[in-house]
Amino acid sequence: MIFFIPAVDFGNFISDDPENLATTLQLIFLITILSLAPAILILMTSFTRIVVVLSFVRMGLATQQMPPNQVLISLALFMTFFIMSPVFSEVYEDALVPMFDGELTQEEAFEEASGPIKSFMAEHTREKDLSLFMGYAGMDRPETIDDIPLSALIPAFAISELKTAFQIGFLIFVPFLVIDMIVASVLMSMGMMMLPPVMISLPFKILLFVLVDGWYLVVESLLISY
Repeated sequence: MIFFIPAVDFGNFISDDPENLATTLQLIFLITILSLAPAILILMTSFTRIVVVLSFVRMGLATQQMPPNQVLISLALFMTFFIMSPVFSEVYEDALVPMFDGELTQEEAFEEASGPIKSFMAEHTREKDLSLFMGYAGMDRPETIDDIPLSALIPAFAISELKTAFQIGFLIFVPFLVIDMIVASVLMSMGMMMLPPVMISLPFKILLFVLVDGWYLVVESLLISY
């Protein structure tokens, strides 16, 4: 059996022609952006808040792996696309389309694309968190959103999202905690100290969650928070 190895033209990679070198650098830049796409999705969109809150719901119900991780992450992903669709549309119309038509360079397209994303992140970032990173880097107080560097805005936005997600998670935990306390008190009063309260409270948690249409309320609260 004979195997044929496809020919690879390394001319553009070893050529001294500045135009070929620029094309090579653009390809390397594109590959770098694609490798960072998961981090961009997680830290620059609403994905973090949504997936943390959904995880709190599952922990509050104490249903172990129900719903599975794949379901929670998929739901968080599609909710992220739904919430971020106006931002993505603006990026596509103002940056990608002009760049594909040759009206903007890659640098200009990047600047245009960062505008809507910066506006979204700045709207949901606490001033205290942003001041932490900008003060640590010795940056001056920005006058406009465009003056905020992404290197400071992204981590500030991430910790702001985590705080908001934990606040929502606390409110979700409270009713489940009350059920656990009531069940534990009833079992103690009946002398059933060897019976795990979690096993008894689980059906009541699920029943309460279904009766109040819990998934609807959780998703509604996440949408309203944006």
